[in-house]
Amino acid sequence: MASSGSFLSEDQLQCSICLDVFTDPVSTSCGHNFCMICLKEFWDSSSHCQCPVCKMDFLQRPELHVNTFISELAGQFKRDCPSKTKKVLCDFCNEKKLEALKSCLHCGVSFCNTHLMLHKTTPKLMKHKLMDPVENLEDYICQKHERPLELFCRDDQTRVCQFCTEGEHRTHSTVPIEEEIRDNKVELWMVHAVVQQMIQERLKKIEETRQTVELNKKNIEKDKAYGVEIFSALMRCMERNLAEQFEMMEETQNAAEMQAEEFVKELEQEITELKRRNTELEQISHTEDHLHFLQIYPSLCSPPHTQDWTDITIYPHLSVATLRRKILQEVLNKEMDRFVEIELNVIQKYAVDVTLDPDTVNPSLTLSNDGKEVTCENVLKNLPDNPERFDRCVCVLGKEGFSSGRFYYEVQVRGKTEWDVGVARKSVNRKGDVTACPENGFWCVSWRNQADYVALDSPSVPLSLKQAPQKVGVFVDYEEGLISFYDVDAKCHIYSFTGQMFTDELYPFFSPCLNERHQNSAPLIICALTQVQN
Repeated sequence: MASSGSFLSEDQLQCSICLDVFTDPVSTSCGHNFCMICLKEFWDSSSHCQCPVCKMDFLQRPELHVNTFISELAGQFKRDCPSKTKKVLCDFCNEKKLEALKSCLHCGVSFCNTHLMLHKTTPKLMKHKLMDPVENLEDYICQKHERPLELFCRDDQTRVCQFCTEGEHRTHSTVPIEEEIRDNKVELWMVHAVVQQMIQERLKKIEETRQTVELNKKNIEKDKAYGVEIFSALMRCMERNLAEQFEMMEETQNAAEMQAEEFVKELEQEITELKRRNTELEQISHTEDHLHFLQIYPSLCSPPHTQDWTDITIYPHLSVATLRRKILQEVLNKEMDRFVEIELNVIQKYAVDVTLDPDTVNPSLTLSNDGKEVTCENVLKNLPDNPERFDRCVCVLGKEGFSSGRFYYEVQVRGKTEWDVGVARKSVNRKGDVTACPENGFWCVSWRNQADYVALDSPSVPLSLKQAPQKVGVFVDYEEGLISFYDVDAKCHIYSFTGQMFTDELYPFFSPCLNERHQNSAPLIICALTQVQN
């Protein structure tokens, strides 16, 4: 067996003649490998030169050279997996027994180099089956017929000799054992390839998993930065509004104080006058001078000239609860547009370069040379009817698809009376009539009849816009399942598809609609945007 750190097994580095790990491996032109000495001895013992495995004949005896690559592999294998087999001794040595060089399956004994000479020189013995020396030589010899187990019975899955095939294995499928080993190696390599593929698939899955974790980590960091930016902007807005409210309160209070001072001054003057009148009335009521009494009585009895203070009040100071409600209302009413502006500034960081795809464009549409404009010219062009092309729906997709993350692009709709803008799934139906809705793989907003704005949801949602957009921004968050539309110039939100589930690539979608009576001839134009790096 191979070591735990090796992908090679002994069978993969085994000579099919000696059934041992290669020694000085050589390769034939048919692609099989053998030990050099084994192949030379095989050819020396044969009347013609052929491959021992596939029986391919060679017109001339090939010149053999050691395959250094296989030799290094075999050497490494021998170092990693040293043989633990005991030395086999020569059966013919009498006194000091030498180490056997080969074992003969026909003779049933092992020979050293000296005693092996007869098998190399005697024609009859040269036909014997030799192999690397083994202790358990009887395992390679049929115990019943005492013949080499050179064949393999596929029915019984066992090794057999030639005589066995004439007896109980006569009707069985038998092949030379080398052929069985070769076929098994082919199957082994097929299994090896499958296992290797399984390893690669799992390594790829690990890499995808790590990339997903890393992408999620980056998205979380971006979301945190986005949240901090939005919250900070809102805090600045609230602080500014709070300061404005406090300033307004101070101004109101100052005005109220000044008004109160004027009121107090006037009231104090009237009180002084009334006290003077009261003193005069008290004095005249006790006078004994009847002539004087009658002379001043008319002037004292007329009502004093004073101001009516009944409906005059000082504006009361705002309570904390009233102030809180007022500030929140001011934030909601005045800063909502500012919030959208902040949000738009953030999502514009995800701007992508979109180019229109000529392979998808409807034949009645024309694209500009730079792929940034699409116009309906009411002329049906002769274009190839490839599977990607919309044949009846007057639309075109962007070249670039997106299957993760966030992306944003802007399209100018100025001068048009009808248009559709959004994103579409890669697998949408492109032939025949197309109904744009999420169920069919479309997420779009639409303008019709120069007045009707509609989100093509299920069902469609009428949109109430303060003004006609001149430039529409489209933002997609793939993992969040969000598609949002914005009026870029007015910096206001148009509509959002939320809670969507995407399993396919998404492509920018554009429809300039039909150019009826040449009233809708203006193009849809993809606006140039520079992506802002975080």
